[in-house]
Amino acid sequence: MKIFGLVGWSGSGKTTLVARLLPELIGRGFSVSTMKHTHHNFDIDKKGKDSFEHRMAGATEVLITGTRRWALLHENRDAPEPSIEELLERMEDVGLVLIEGFKSHRHQKMEVFRPAVGKPLLAEDDPTIVAVASDAPASDLSGLADRDLAIIDLDDVTAVADFIIGHTGLEAGVRDGAA
Repeated sequence: MKIFGLVGWSGSGKTTLVARLLPELIGRGFSVSTMKHTHHNFDIDKKGKDSFEHRMAGATEVLITGTRRWALLHENRDAPEPSIEELLERMEDVGLVLIEGFKSHRHQKMEVFRPAVGKPLLAEDDPTIVAVASDAPASDLSGLADRDLAIIDLDDVTAVADFIIGHTGLEAGVRDGAA
């Protein structure tokens, strides 16, 4: 199973890019899953639902299932947040896992950068960033002259997908984690 990350400041378009990349990669015959990190306390369960009541009553994990999907909710309680490696072990084996966020993890990533966000390039100080997808011309990305980075037009989803496939070594026609 290959992993590749997309990082960037809030509002840069990471989620939009992932949503556009998924059909492009899947359409080429790859099985793809995603992992998203958030710094916010989040809840996907609703007060008053049975699964919410199970979690509030102290269950460590609650599995919800139906005819169309299933989900496993795990409460960390006072335990530390699991590592990417621990989380990946819980996921089904696929060709590629796109990881949104997890800026500080040492996997290889592409920065999604929009100058309009008003934040500096992460790639200037992060050697795990191997490419930048931006809506700015490459000539406007000062600070990257010393780095051997691919600069890709953020709106060119085909080029972004081509880079990820080439960089990770995904093989055409491989539909699961087996190579």
